[in-house]
Amino acid sequence: MLPVLWSFRRCPYAMRARLGLASAGQQVSLREIVLRDKPEAFLKASESATVPCLDFGAEQIDESLDIMLWALSQSDPEDLLAMPALGHELIAECDGPFKAALDRSKYATRYQDSDPLAERAKASAFIAKLEAQLGASPWLFGTAPKLADVAILPFVRQFANIDQTWFASEPWPAVQSWLAAFKASDRFMRIMQKYPPWQPSDSGHPFPES
Repeated sequence: MLPVLWSFRRCPYAMRARLGLASAGQQVSLREIVLRDKPEAFLKASESATVPCLDFGAEQIDESLDIMLWALSQSDPEDLLAMPALGHELIAECDGPFKAALDRSKYATRYQDSDPLAERAKASAFIAKLEAQLGASPWLFGTAPKLADVAILPFVRQFANIDQTWFASEPWPAVQSWLAAFKASDRFMRIMQKYPPWQPSDSGHPFPES
């Protein structure tokens, strides 16, 4: 029996998990859910009731980065884990201050006491840091992607999509090229394949597909 990955296609956390599993070649049974109508089986599996959740039956991994690390601990053919400590620091900043500012910019009506433009400026400080880190390199730490790249890019994509015209006008040519290359990649296309919502009569879809 394959472990079950409860997922939602557009969620950046779920994208991150799928990217890690795809890089590792670690096959799972993907079950796409609708967030406004979460299946009972998913709610029983996920303590947090959030995607992604990797369900082994007797145990679960309920955090996206932990799913990536688990998959890559099984197999890391692309050496994603071979990165300096700065990579882990950037992931922590992405998951903390950057994501908080992103949410308050994107979902302004949910945070009535926050200023979306001020929050966008906070998030932009992290993008500027990525711009400086990229420099003339296609990836954060040189000529090949590392864990930090694939863990952070889904969230940069989400931020850019809030206002694509504005994002494209900012002085971030390295980040813009980095994001464009990611979105045009075969890996991204594969992990963004559409699946119908899971039904209790379904076992799920093998992922990654061979």
